[in-house]
Amino acid sequence: MTESHARTPATPGVLVDPLRNRGVAFTAREREALGLTGRLPSGVLTLTQQARRAYRQMRAQGSDLAKNVYLEQLHDRNETLYFKVLGDHLAELLPIVYDPTVGEAIEKYSHEYRRPRGIFLSVDRPDDMEKAFATLQLGPEDVDLIVCTDAEEILGIGDWGVGGIQISVGKLAVYTAAAGVDPRRVVAVSLDVGTDRTSLLEDPLYLGNRHPRVRGARYDAFIETYLETASSAFPDALLHFEDFGPGNARRILDRHGGRYRIFNDDIQGTGAVTLAAALSAVKVSGLRLRDQKLVIFGAGTAGVGIADQLRDAMIRDGQDPERAVAQVWLIDRQGLLTRDMTGLRDFQQPYARDPGEVADWARDARDDGAISLLETVRRVRPTILLGTSTVHGAFTREVVEAMAEGTERPVIFPISNPTSRIEAMPADVLAWSGGKALVATGIPVPPVTCGGVTHQIGQANNALLYPGLGLGTIVSGASQVTAGMLLAAAGAVADQVDPSEPGASLLPPVDDLRESSALTAIAVVRAALEDGVATSKPTDIEEAVREAMWQPVYTDGTAS
Repeated sequence: MTESHARTPATPGVLVDPLRNRGVAFTAREREALGLTGRLPSGVLTLTQQARRAYRQMRAQGSDLAKNVYLEQLHDRNETLYFKVLGDHLAELLPIVYDPTVGEAIEKYSHEYRRPRGIFLSVDRPDDMEKAFATLQLGPEDVDLIVCTDAEEILGIGDWGVGGIQISVGKLAVYTAAAGVDPRRVVAVSLDVGTDRTSLLEDPLYLGNRHPRVRGARYDAFIETYLETASSAFPDALLHFEDFGPGNARRILDRHGGRYRIFNDDIQGTGAVTLAAALSAVKVSGLRLRDQKLVIFGAGTAGVGIADQLRDAMIRDGQDPERAVAQVWLIDRQGLLTRDMTGLRDFQQPYARDPGEVADWARDARDDGAISLLETVRRVRPTILLGTSTVHGAFTREVVEAMAEGTERPVIFPISNPTSRIEAMPADVLAWSGGKALVATGIPVPPVTCGGVTHQIGQANNALLYPGLGLGTIVSGASQVTAGMLLAAAGAVADQVDPSEPGASLLPPVDDLRESSALTAIAVVRAALEDGVATSKPTDIEEAVREAMWQPVYTDGTAS
């Protein structure tokens, strides 16, 4: 065999680089310049033509998971085309690239593994972190956003170990599609601390650390090392934490939020988008935010995060801080939380009630003497009832009727998801309240007609808020994500709807998330400036936000 026949021509690098690849959109001149002669069919398509074809191919897939896989493969080939398709059909594809379909993709990650995306950091090799980030070959000013997860509480499916990297990837895709965060300037991270899921530990194909989850001091040291390393390598990056367990999520935020640019979507994002719905609701009810009485059924990370957001909003509306805390009642598995209970988490304790306050309240003998949701609603006469419990049917007819008896326009938000775990369906809430309830949910729900009025049910989808919050943080260079920035984001989302019409939605739809996210980002930049945490101070905030939004287009005279 001659030397010339022994050589295998190398594939031109541009075709395997998703950030530069344009496939058949490369012109004849570009193909010649890039060494692609003969490597592509002769035809040249525009980006728009490519997107139409890719969308048809995606729609032809036989299941939502197959559509997710197709889009991920497109993501791996051509990022511009991927985001063009995603952006053009975001409302339709959001459930495909993220919740709920991404949950199934995560469960099958090790068996469907195709190509690595992101950075994998192991608790067993903490000294490798700096070296791992260095492989990205990005400078200190080249990264705006890092989404990390330890995958302990993925969506509603729990602990899925290293497969949780897909939640980081999916979150970043939404940041880009919804708010134009530059995909070349983001990083997905898996913090692999092991898994407690036996099926993964026994699976010979599982790709993560094959041991139980590391906890305690070693876990905390690993998180500290991650924060130090990531913020040192990329000092301008927003560090987004996603789907951490309740025992860790709040502690990390409280311990490190003042030192690092941290955002936890499960705590802060969920709280802020629910606050947005509440801000819309109080415009209808007429009762000032500072005067609301709030019962939350489900006192985990999300539930208490919502409580914190509403408490802060009450205070900003003029309520005394101590009184604002006293206007929140938390109910969990053990019933209404009281200070004499053992095992309360640190983030629950500020809201636990004085036992003397509830000494004469009825207790459920069948449930270890717990004070029930119904008893709490009857006694408190709350104006707002929120569900983050994942207990299907928890908001019974009796509970809803008690809410309606206690206030003229009860605000009832069953925001657990998926549908199998929602506390009550909106049709029932409206029927049982005589059409008086103001409702938002955590799942998409079609319009409901009650008493001759068609009610549009707003979805408390975090995608309405976190992309704009992230973009605003990036544009302002905010050193922290402040309570003021979160309130501003919630207010901006609420301002995008007019809830005064009978049956109007309390939240905007996800149909035009790019414009919605831009408006949210503008409000966040202003809040960062007011709170004194902005390190960048644009003279024209709207122009700065819109110029920062990356567009899925081919540049340098190529197809568009």
